[in-house]
Amino acid sequence: MYRNNTQRTVYPLAVCLIFFGVSSSANETTPMLSDVVVTATGKPESRSAIAGTIQVLERERIEASPAKSLTDLLAENGVGFFSEWTPGQTSINLRGGASDGQGRDFRSQVLVLINGHRAGTANISKLSPADVERVEVVRGPSSVVYGSQNIGGIVNIITKNGRTAPGTLIDLAAGSSDLLQGKLQHGEQAGNADWYIGLSGGKKGDYRSGEGGGKLDNTGWERRGLTAALGYQLSPMHRLDVNLRSDGIYDAGFRGSAANIYSKDDRYNQSIELSYSGKAQGERIRWTVQGYKVRDVDNFHWASPIIRNNLGNPAPGTRMDHNKRQLDVAGLRMLTDMSLWRGNDLLLGWDWETSKLRSDRYRLGVPGNDLAQIAPYDNNQTEIANAFYFEDAQKLLDERLILRGGVRRTLGKTSLDWTPNLAALIPRSENYQQTTYSFGGTFKLTDTLGLRSGWSTGFRAPTASELAADFTALGGGRIFGNPLLESETSHQIEFGGTYKRNHWHLDVALFQNIIQDRIVSKARPGIPNTSDYVNNSGDIVVRGLELQGAANLLPLPSRDDTVWRWSIYGNGAYNFNMKDEGAATTANTDNVQRTYKYQAAFGTRFGQAGIGHDWSVALEAVLRGPMWYDTEENLLTPEAEPDRNYIHRKSPFTVINLRGDIRIGKGVKLYATIYNLFDINEHPILIGLDDKPWKLSPSLTNGGFGTSMPGREFQIGIRALF
Repeated sequence: MYRNNTQRTVYPLAVCLIFFGVSSSANETTPMLSDVVVTATGKPESRSAIAGTIQVLERERIEASPAKSLTDLLAENGVGFFSEWTPGQTSINLRGGASDGQGRDFRSQVLVLINGHRAGTANISKLSPADVERVEVVRGPSSVVYGSQNIGGIVNIITKNGRTAPGTLIDLAAGSSDLLQGKLQHGEQAGNADWYIGLSGGKKGDYRSGEGGGKLDNTGWERRGLTAALGYQLSPMHRLDVNLRSDGIYDAGFRGSAANIYSKDDRYNQSIELSYSGKAQGERIRWTVQGYKVRDVDNFHWASPIIRNNLGNPAPGTRMDHNKRQLDVAGLRMLTDMSLWRGNDLLLGWDWETSKLRSDRYRLGVPGNDLAQIAPYDNNQTEIANAFYFEDAQKLLDERLILRGGVRRTLGKTSLDWTPNLAALIPRSENYQQTTYSFGGTFKLTDTLGLRSGWSTGFRAPTASELAADFTALGGGRIFGNPLLESETSHQIEFGGTYKRNHWHLDVALFQNIIQDRIVSKARPGIPNTSDYVNNSGDIVVRGLELQGAANLLPLPSRDDTVWRWSIYGNGAYNFNMKDEGAATTANTDNVQRTYKYQAAFGTRFGQAGIGHDWSVALEAVLRGPMWYDTEENLLTPEAEPDRNYIHRKSPFTVINLRGDIRIGKGVKLYATIYNLFDINEHPILIGLDDKPWKLSPSLTNGGFGTSMPGREFQIGIRALF
């Protein structure tokens, strides 16, 4: 059911007509646009003063979600395209800027932050939402506060502390595919001190795909996380904060595009940060200093008994291909915010960061296939970057008009270090320098209507692997680096507006983002299965419309003080023009790959609060629009594709989830979720699904016949807050 073309067409039409949503408990109001955000300018500031589009996922929304990772959380809220290769591996696309879905994600086109500093990875599947206070997403390169990777946007993950999450929370859940998970959190304030500690963990077995499929081997995982925060108010003008965290996914199956049942990943991310904030009398000068260290580890326990040879035929592969990547980052951020005169706000900043990447690789061939050791997926490198920036904002016309502009100058050096088994390695360093800008303004036309516009630029520096790579991929392909690579850059222009009333709001943004000199791998002429990194001379051009909205429809009290609630909210995006000007002339489309043409998250929630048991029921839908993809899968030819270079259009599909909760005691709630209510058999990216007729070539798969997302699943849990 719900699989024919007519029904698939109805879903995108519905997005144009209505945006629905849910809130997390029956006694809450509709989730309106968050008034204060910190990501766009690096300091707390009213959303109405910022010239860019920001999407915020608040704690109530996060805790109501059944998401197991931040990928799940952002995907179900329609934030951007997610490939979701495995439970521990994904790629993301915001306004044409993308991260790498194959593990080489430490220097992507989308910048992922934790509490304002670089997370060390753009692979948010390894990160759990358990201890997350909120997520702020800046769409596009609309801020000079952040440097390299700020091409498509910024995802800032802000963790809980004793001030934002006081009390004790216990949450236990079980569900389909032997799901077991739980979290324990406690936050407290006493005198000038506050502290928080959170523990989380869980595991899940192999899941079943949707209608027409079966059980998918090698899709299980385990998760473990710890977050601790300590804050101390030295005086009314000075404060210290320390945050410590570790988060990871282990023994995660990696089926990927080859339906592989042998490969597994261990991926974890750890960080410690020390922050000091202060202000002078009268608060005309405020400052923040943050020092941080990050360790990000990817441990690939891979194997491909069958690979594709240079002629495209099956060949003996590996029974072990162990690649470990460890990134260590240390950094210092200093921000000073001052008011020079009435209505003026000047931000001055300096960032310093050094990072060291170390990789090694060991592989064994299947019996009878002796293999030499080869270089790891990523070259060893050391990078040092310094950046100086300023942004000035001026309020005019009784503070109804705010104009702002900023400049950032980044100076960096990437050094290629000794790398195991890298042929003819010549250690060397490459310097880079880049200046980025942002200009814009906001205007409060009426008390309910605000307008904004802005122009901004971003960049991404090449990595040592792109400058000097020589690695062989899991499937047998070989890629070489290019020391002449230039940094990737982006230029964005945006117009938007927000309309707010007592019980509803709507935010609209119209944008254009152009990405230039993007670094891609290009097949080497005349040599099969061999590629080189190059700057593509053709631009990525994305023009689109984005919407966010919410409304209270039924805040009505009854005679016994019971309040009925009915709310709707949602968000979506429509890229009405997205063109890859660098697409090959022989390609069957010039649409940007791995980017949704349109997407949305919407739903509705109905409930009751007051005397008796609070309860609510929510129906949510996530639309994943069409996207184009030059698949890496070994599809049957010509049954599934006419040739290996064919770019597929993956049709849109919608997943519908049903949730409910009921309060059974003071601070105690039972909740349940049915995920993928109609048992749709789909995948955000893969063409070869676990569904007949099989599309993957049986001679080139590694144990499976396709990879689908989970079918219908159930989850039930209990949450206690006291």
